[in-house]
Amino acid sequence: MELVNMVESQIIASIKDQKDIDKAIKSSANIAFLLTGDISTVENYINQLREAGMYIFIHLDFMEGLSNSRSAVKYIADVLKPTGIITTKINMIKYAKEEGLITIQRIFLIDRAAIQKGIEMVKSCKPDAVEVLPGLMPKVIDQLSRQLKLPLIVGGLIQEKEDILLALEAGALAVSSGDPRMWKFDL
Repeated sequence: MELVNMVESQIIASIKDQKDIDKAIKSSANIAFLLTGDISTVENYINQLREAGMYIFIHLDFMEGLSNSRSAVKYIADVLKPTGIITTKINMIKYAKEEGLITIQRIFLIDRAAIQKGIEMVKSCKPDAVEVLPGLMPKVIDQLSRQLKLPLIVGGLIQEKEDILLALEAGALAVSSGDPRMWKFDL
């Protein structure tokens, strides 16, 4: 299934702490970005979210106990079985695609050079979607959505519903937020 077809709520619960898993489950979000856990806890977190009917993406850069290797991605795909992964690393995107996981490339846009480098990275590894941080740049969101022709998720520094609506209007598919209050918005 393509990411675009998974999105029911345009708010994605970006879970940064184990204590927020229950809040994500009770929220309007149907997609969770898991930015917490380690090799001994992540399977339990995934199972809780999966039982609640959520799509789960593990952020590989934040998982303790898993190396940045092909065998780590194979373990994730075969044993943990999330919907997909998020990472800033091109090689991990390629490994995850080989294992049949949906991939999201995270890029940080700090200046024009970072935007160009991000576009080049995305074009080289061909993820299924791109997560852009920070998400408070409607002009840049519009530019990237036109240039990349991929689902665009934005996050970072989003503080109110108006920020979300501006990002969506600029071309974002969804907004990821680590603030459980945002997960309740019915968008």
